[in-house]
Amino acid sequence: MEHHLKVALAQISPVWLDKSATIKKIENTIQEAAKEEAELVVFGEALLPGYPFWLALTDGAAWDKKVNKEIHAHYTRNSVQIEAGELDSICKLSKENNIAIYLGIMERAKNRGGHSIYASLVYINQEGEIKSVHRKLQPTYDERLTWAPGDGNGLQVHALKQFTVGGLNCWENWMPLPRTALYGQGENLHVAVWPGSDHNTKDITRFIARESRSYVISVSSLMSKNDFPEETPHLAAILVKAPDVLANGGSCIAGPDGKWIIAPVLHKEGLIYQELDFNRVYEERQNFDPVGHYSRPDVTKLIVNRERQSTVEFEDV
Repeated sequence: MEHHLKVALAQISPVWLDKSATIKKIENTIQEAAKEEAELVVFGEALLPGYPFWLALTDGAAWDKKVNKEIHAHYTRNSVQIEAGELDSICKLSKENNIAIYLGIMERAKNRGGHSIYASLVYINQEGEIKSVHRKLQPTYDERLTWAPGDGNGLQVHALKQFTVGGLNCWENWMPLPRTALYGQGENLHVAVWPGSDHNTKDITRFIARESRSYVISVSSLMSKNDFPEETPHLAAILVKAPDVLANGGSCIAGPDGKWIIAPVLHKEGLIYQELDFNRVYEERQNFDPVGHYSRPDVTKLIVNRERQSTVEFEDV
């Protein structure tokens, strides 16, 4: 049924700052979703290898502090370089199981020198091909101490059965113009990924659905004090101020009318499944379509630069 799509929301914790172990956990989750015949599985922001919780716990803004430098180096070492094939095993599983994937990673971007890291949302299609890598446009607050700002190259949408899917990272979902860039390309299934917690997802998920008359999937990770691996650099310093729960989940789905299909799910690790009916999009677009009949491009229009940014451009003979 081309107008139906079974989605899986992967509300899981990372093996924090351990790239190899987290990839293995992601692979197991994909295989589990495939057994339930899911056609799209979505993972939270920065899940691979984890969110930089230490910044709020170790005086992250202190200048030239050895603790923060050493944890940052560990974080960078465990970030993903796509060009080196570090997502190949995940792409292989995608193809073998005919399942599309949205995955939040920390990307150590080769075209930006390979030392800075970006909060990137990767889309892998059902053929196992990476079709877009969206680097978060504006890291939020203390994230800016460890993440670099991205560019517009990943503001892309993708066909999945009758749906057109697109996605944004965390608080850039609050940015009206990136949302509009996706709406204008025909997006009707919006993926919003978060590091975790219902305080992020409980309001905006329904708001975006109501604004766009699209399905909206919000996927969050989990993180508790017990999830910090013993081999984490400066673990004792991190744990001093760490609360028992750092991310409580909050994954959810809103329909094109802005009403809950699945309200935020808290403190529960695992996969959340739902089948979506594309016809509901057409029903709700009847009275409002933000980039169609209810728009005035002769008055207001958005211009988007999707060029992948790089510091150096070579013109070799």
